[in-house]
Amino acid sequence: MGISEKFTLKDKVALVTGASYGIGYAIASGFADMGAKIVFCDIKQEFVDKGLAAYSADGIDAKGYVCDVTDEAAVQEMVKKIEAEVGVIDILVNNAGIIKRIPMCDMTAEEFRQVIDVDLNAPFIVSKAVIPSMIKKGAGKIINICSMMSELGRETVSAYAAAKGGLKMLTRNICSEYGEYNIQCNGIGPGYIATPQTAPLREKQPDGSRHPFDQFIISKTPAARWGNPEDLQGPAAFLASEASDFVNGHILYVDGGILAYIGKQP
Repeated sequence: MGISEKFTLKDKVALVTGASYGIGYAIASGFADMGAKIVFCDIKQEFVDKGLAAYSADGIDAKGYVCDVTDEAAVQEMVKKIEAEVGVIDILVNNAGIIKRIPMCDMTAEEFRQVIDVDLNAPFIVSKAVIPSMIKKGAGKIINICSMMSELGRETVSAYAAAKGGLKMLTRNICSEYGEYNIQCNGIGPGYIATPQTAPLREKQPDGSRHPFDQFIISKTPAARWGNPEDLQGPAAFLASEASDFVNGHILYVDGGILAYIGKQP
């Protein structure tokens, strides 16, 4: 097999959770360009409908399912439907996630648990649902959307950082348990990406100046910009393809160099 053939995703079934917009949508669209059959889910019908309209406008024939990825029974049922209607899932991207920017001592235990449930428990639940069929098929790719907060802490994101740190270790453990079945589980750790979720951090101030956090991120990133969702397409495509068959348990940080940079002297 030539090297270019190893990068094709032709006829592969790819499930991307929370892919109605943003990072998940960009990754799924990139997979479609490489020939994959796209399946996505979201928690509400209105989000699924919005996603279907966007995929259709881009010429992508995607199938959408309403599913709460923290509900194990619902996830198992969705996976059964996908296998019956589209085929066995070859590629899973655990993308669905939330963040609550609340100082730790102001955050309730319920709010903390909600973030952990969506950002850590759900990837466990969805991965668990697809792995048996991947074992039977003798191949599978799982990509967990981690974060720079898998490595770093920052004020107001205690739950998110705890969840993403846990997701990093879940990624390594899936590799450890199922690598012998030709299943590769890797993570992508985005830096600060310009999405609707981060839009409040990039809003212009009343005087027209940049948001202080926006200024902070630009100063800390060697690329001197926020990432775009499309910046994640290439890394995701690599980890979903046969070109990465001996890459397992790895977290690929796509952050413009921020984790490598100590910052300029004040």
